[in-house]
This record gives sequence, structure tokens and C-alpha cells, in this order.
Amino acid sequence: MNLEQKLAELKRRDSLAEAGGGKLRQDRQHKEGKMSARERIEFLLDEGTFEEFDKMITHRCTDFGMGEAENKVYGDGFVTGYGRIEGRLVFVFAQDFTVFGGSLSEANAAKIVKIMDTAMKVGAPVIGLNDSGGARIQEGVMSLAGYADIFLRNTLSSGVIPQISAIMGPCAGGAVYSPAITDFVLMVDKTAYMFVTGPDVIKTVTHEDVTKEQLGGAMTHNETSGVAHFLAHDDAECLSMVRELFSFIPSNNLDDPPRRECTDPIDRADAALDTTVPAESNQPYDIKDVISKVVDDAYFFEVHEHYAKNLVIGFARLNGRPVGIVANQPAFLAGVLDINASVKGARFVRFCDAFNIPLITFEDVPGFLPGTKQEYGGIIRHGAKLLYAFAEATVPKITVITRKAYGGAYCVMSSKHIRTDVNYAWPTAEIAVMGPEGAVNIVYKRELESVAAIGNTGVAKSEAERAEILAKARNEKIEVFRTRFANPYVAAERGYVDAVIQPHETRKKLIDALEMLQTKRDKNPPKKHGNIPL
Repeated sequence: MNLEQKLAELKRRDSLAEAGGGKLRQDRQHKEGKMSARERIEFLLDEGTFEEFDKMITHRCTDFGMGEAENKVYGDGFVTGYGRIEGRLVFVFAQDFTVFGGSLSEANAAKIVKIMDTAMKVGAPVIGLNDSGGARIQEGVMSLAGYADIFLRNTLSSGVIPQISAIMGPCAGGAVYSPAITDFVLMVDKTAYMFVTGPDVIKTVTHEDVTKEQLGGAMTHNETSGVAHFLAHDDAECLSMVRELFSFIPSNNLDDPPRRECTDPIDRADAALDTTVPAESNQPYDIKDVISKVVDDAYFFEVHEHYAKNLVIGFARLNGRPVGIVANQPAFLAGVLDINASVKGARFVRFCDAFNIPLITFEDVPGFLPGTKQEYGGIIRHGAKLLYAFAEATVPKITVITRKAYGGAYCVMSSKHIRTDVNYAWPTAEIAVMGPEGAVNIVYKRELESVAAIGNTGVAKSEAERAEILAKARNEKIEVFRTRFANPYVAAERGYVDAVIQPHETRKKLIDALEMLQTKRDKNPPKKHGNIPL
């Protein structure tokens, strides 16, 4: 074969690889509202930066006619390689559903393993675009071995390089465990689904009737299970979200997060913050209003928006520097910590700590959610996860107590006692073992019993009058307790709060504290790893 023939053969194979499963199947993808695998990569990466690996690889299985030359597809249904996002190096793989349903084979698993190994060597993130029917059945244990090879790399890469999974089609069976190990999972509504066992198996085993969408659709995993972190309405929005997420995180655990130029004044003071917290401590308000008034350009990129809404997490910038934000949400379940919120927060805190992203905590928490359902579900163990994550974190940590900080939840939410660097409180803060309404029943129990006894001896007094006397005495004791114990100055006197600040000062205070902590060096005792209460 001469040079001209070799070039012609190269061109032919390139053309076959880029055609995937053929125009008919790609047209079917488009009709379903889905991009092709190559279109997704082109949309995700900076224009003209994609360099493909293993374009000529073909499957090795010879069963069921798949060994015939006409059935061989170059690339074997997976597109892998590297490119750039905003000029930064990333590795990417995309499963092509038009080729054998995007099923995983021994050959294309090796393609993924290759880019994952290379990404670890050079310290660059891996982004997976999942659209697959699962393991290639005809290859038997080889395809299963391919999944296990990928799982191992996911695990070893965790905390070293960021891993992002976009679920843009089916992802079922053992395939779901690779995205589950990665740092962030995005799902496309109506076209993506994830489950370990499908509706047919469930109906056979448990006699439950459930659709794919109900069982493992994008909203199910964003709102109910918490498996997914982001919900997109189409492929384009999903890929744009990946790019936006990438703008907040570093390329590896040795790099700092990418900083941007900031045009929002450092000393911008928003007077509206001074009236954000209602005078009545039992009245709700939206903590996102506080966050947006403090961060650069009022921009908050929320993570896990639809899951465990009593805790808000996400990314923002302060003077151009990315930060991770964890905040109780008084507008939902009064901002209490429950099982789901604790796990949600713990995972996010650990990601930020692994990748050198400072943590900002806005605290307004009345405690942990009471009830048998929570206790039986293991709120002790799950709540301890959030405590463990904050205590373990060595990145700069700053907490702002906006209102309630009661009981064990005060300790858990990045208190001074678990190595938080700077703790601020607003004048509206209430820091105590428990809320005044419950505390007076214990602290002033005898005095209130005396008032009730005296009222009961008054023969002339009606039931309503006696109740009014007792209520008045109780309200007086509540105010006494709030003044003596449930205020930020008691904590400030002990040094548990570094300063009581005016709400409108919060932005500048946070930026100044971050600047001071820029060179922070802290570490945990030498050990193989801790034993977080999983």
C-alpha cells in the first residue's frame, strides 16, 4: 500500500468513525431531542480544541454475528479524547447510542480507562457524557470487567481531579455506579434516566407498576433520591451547566480555584440586609436573598437545588475568588437539619475541602428535625456526617450566624469549636442550647408553676384570666432568657464569635477575612483515612 492509498484508507476510516451508527440512527436521536455524541463534545469544548483518542478501535466480540466486518464500527460507540473549556485542559468521553445502543464493551472501556489514567497523570478533570444501554451482553464478563476497571479509576481519582457526569440518555444497571462515585451528576429532563433495576424487573419481583421516568427520571433523582445535582431541560442547557460548573473549580487538588476579575465593589454595603431578618424569630425569610446581596454580582450557582431544600449549597465568588456556600434555609422547614440535608451538606463540604475552595456558612438553624422517622432513619449517624465534614475541612472557613443557632446544630454548622477560622454574628443572632420558648419550661419551671398555683387559688378569677396571667408570666421569662442567654454577645464574650457585625457590612467582612486567610496552612493528623460515619 503506497502513501496515497494509506491516506485514502485513513480518510475512509475517519469518515466511518464519525458516521457512528449512521444517519438514520442519528436522525432518530435528533427527533428525540438529543444531540449526537460528537455534537455534544463540540458544544461542550472550546471550538476546535478536541483531540480524539482511539478513533480506530473496534469491538473484539465474535458472537451473534458481531465479528463480521460489516458490523464493525470504528471507535466502537465511544468518543474519547481531550480539549479545552475556557482555555483549560479537560478529558472527555461520550457514549454514542447509535452504535450498539452505546453499550460498554471491553474495547471501549479500555478507551475510557486510558483517558482517565492520562487525566490523573496531568492533573486534569474528566467529564463523562453518558448515553448507554448498559453492558454489552454478548461480551459477558469482559464488559463487566470494563465497568470495574472504570470504577477503580473513579475511586482513585476522587479528591485528586474533579469528575463530572452528564446523564443524557439511559444509564442502567452497573453503569450507574460510575456516575455515583463522581463529584457532580447532571441529568436531562425527559431523556435521561438512571436505575439499578428497571421497571420490568421491579414488576416481576415486587409487583410494583412504575414508569422509567417515575423510577429514575431526572426530576426523581434531583428531587427525591438526591443522586443528581443538576436538572437540565435539554442537551444544550446540560452542557452549558457543565461549563459553568467548571468555571468555579480547579483542575486538580493541588491547584487553586480559577479567580476572575471583579468589578463589584468590595465595600458594597446593601442596606436591605439590615431588615432581611424579621423581628419575630418564628417568621421565615429566604436565605438566598442574603446570599445574593453579599456575593459578587448577586450571582449564586446553586447545587442540589431541588433536594433537601432546608439546606442551600452552591458556588459563588467574593472579590473574584470562588467560594462554596452552605446555608440553612428558614423558608423551608424553618431551616432545620434532617437526614437528607445533612448528607447533602457533608458531600458538598468535602468536595470543597478536597479542591481548595473556601467555605462560607450562613447559619440560621433551630436544631435537628425531631420525630421517629428521623431517629429510625439514623439522624444521629447522618447528622454526624456533616459535623465530620466541617471538622475535617482544612480550607478557609467563615461562618455568619444570621439568627438561630440552637443546640447540637450550632456545633455542627461550622462553629468556632470545630476549627472554623472566623465566626461572625448579626445582632439578630440567637445562640443557645435551645430556643427560649422551650428553655423557659426548664429554666423557669418552678417559677411558672408558682404563678399557675397562685392563679388557681383565686376563686374569683375565670379560667381565661388565669391562662392570661400564666401566659404573661411565661412571655416575660422568654424575654429574660433571650436577653440573658440567647444573644450573640454572650458568645462574643467567650470568643466563640469573633465579632458582632451589622448585616450590611457582611460582604466586606467576608472578603477581608478571605484575604487574611489566603495563606492559611492547616492539616489533619497523619493517617490512611478517617472513618466517616457512612
